[in-house]
Amino acid sequence: MDKAGNWSLAGCRGTSTILRQCDTQLAIVVICLFLLSTPLQAADKDDQKISDKSLEQVQNGLDTDNRDTGSVPVDAKLLRQLQQTIQQQQQQIRQQAAQIMMQSERLDAMQQQINALQRNEQSQTPAAVASATKKQQPDTASLQDPLPWFTISSGNDLVKLSLSGQVNRAVTIVHDGRKTGLYPVDNSTSGSRVRFIGTAKIDDDLSVGTRIEVTVAPDTSAQVSQTSPTPGTYFDQRWAEFSLTSVKYGKLSLGKGDTASNSTAEVDLSRTDVVQYASIADIASGMLFREKRGTNALTTLKVSDVFQDRDGLSRQSRLRYDTPTYCGFSLAVSLVTDQRYDAGIFWYGEGHGLKAAGAFAISDPNLPDSGLQYDGSLSVLHQNTGLNLTLSGGLQERVRQKAATNLYGKVGWIADLNKLGNTAFGIDYTRSENLPSPRDSAWSVGATAVQFVTRIATEFYIQYRNYALDRQSGPAVENIIVSTVGARVKF
Repeated sequence: MDKAGNWSLAGCRGTSTILRQCDTQLAIVVICLFLLSTPLQAADKDDQKISDKSLEQVQNGLDTDNRDTGSVPVDAKLLRQLQQTIQQQQQQIRQQAAQIMMQSERLDAMQQQINALQRNEQSQTPAAVASATKKQQPDTASLQDPLPWFTISSGNDLVKLSLSGQVNRAVTIVHDGRKTGLYPVDNSTSGSRVRFIGTAKIDDDLSVGTRIEVTVAPDTSAQVSQTSPTPGTYFDQRWAEFSLTSVKYGKLSLGKGDTASNSTAEVDLSRTDVVQYASIADIASGMLFREKRGTNALTTLKVSDVFQDRDGLSRQSRLRYDTPTYCGFSLAVSLVTDQRYDAGIFWYGEGHGLKAAGAFAISDPNLPDSGLQYDGSLSVLHQNTGLNLTLSGGLQERVRQKAATNLYGKVGWIADLNKLGNTAFGIDYTRSENLPSPRDSAWSVGATAVQFVTRIATEFYIQYRNYALDRQSGPAVENIIVSTVGARVKF
C-alpha cells in the first residue's frame, strides 16, 4: 500500500509475476472482488479504493494469464485485504438499509398525524367546543386531551376512514337505606362505544363527512337496579349521519346525532366529567328509592326520575345547521322528529390566564301538558392554578303546574401531582325541584378524583355521592349512597 492508501502491486514482491501465471478462473475472481469493492463510497478511502495503476496492473496480469496457463499460488495477504474490504462494505450496506427503513417508518407516522389533523380540522363544527365537553369531549382539543383518530384502511379510496372509541367500566357500591349491594356496570356517564368517521374533501371550502357511532354497554348503570342487577347488554345507535361542511357558510347535518340543544347544560372544563357532571343521575340512574317506614319496601321511583339536568333534546333523527364561529360564538338550529325543534348558542374563549365555555338552548320537547324547555351552562378554568367553576341550570315549563327545575354547581382543581398525568378533583351540589311530582324537592352532593395516565390514554376515577328526596306527595324515602371506582380507556 502506498502513502495515498492505494493498493500497489509493485510493492508486493513477485505479485505481478504470480498473477500473470495465475489460473484464468482465479484471476477473474480477484478482478470481480476488486470491482465489487470499488463503487461503495461510504467506506473510508484507505479501506476501499484501489488505484487506477493497480487496476491496470491487475488487468495486465489477466491479459498475460490468457497467454500463460501456468498455475502458482496467489498472494494470500492481498486476498485477505480484498475480502476484508468487501465485508466492511457489506456491513455498511446493511446499516444503511436499516437506517432507510427507520426513516421510512418515521415518514409514514408523520403522514398519519398530518392526515389526522386534516380530518379533525374538517370535522369541527361551530358548536364543537360546547358539545364536546360532555361525552364527545375527546374530540375537542381545547377542552380535553385530544383523542387522535388514526387513518385505517377504507373500502373507498376517495373517503378517509377513521376509527375511535372507548371502554368505560366501573364498580358501584350502593346503600339504599337498608341493604348494600355491589354492581359491576358500564358507566353511562360516558358509556363504552365505537365510532367510524368518514371524510372526503371536495375543494378548499367544502367537505363531506359521515359518522356511525354505537354504544355497546353490558349492564349499563342507566338500567342496573336492586331488582335487575344484570339487565344485559345495552345497544344504542348514537350517531348515523351525513354532513356537508363549508368553512365560509357552516355545517349541515342530516341523520341521527346531537340536536342543537344537546350538551348545552353540560359544558364542563373540570376534567372530572368522566363520572361527575351536571347529569348526576347517570352513574346510578336505575337505582330505586326505598321507603323509610313500615317494611322499607322498594318504590318504583328511580334516581333518574328525580334528577334531570334538562339537557335539550339529546340525540335524535334531525336536520341540523351550525353557523361558522364569529368571535367565539356560534349558533345551531335543528328540526327533530315528532314535531320538535330547538336552537342553541355556544361560546368559547381564552384570555388573561382563563379558559371559559358556555352554552344556552331553548327547545320544544312536544310533551303532554308541558311547554318549552330552557337550559344553559358555564364553566371557567384558571390555567395557572387549575382551579375551576362549573354552573348549570334547566327549566321545563308545565301547564297549570310549577316548572320542574334543576340547578347544579361544582368547584374543581386540576393538579400536576405526578408523572402519570393530571389529577382532577371536584365537589358538586345539585338541587332539583318539582320532580318527580309537584312540591317534591331533592338534593345531591358528590366528591370525585380522577387520575389521568397519559401514556395509555386512560382515566382512573373514584366518586362518592348521596342522593336525597323529600316527598310531599308520597311516602318518605331513604337516601341512596353510591360509591364508585372505575376506569375509561380511549382508543
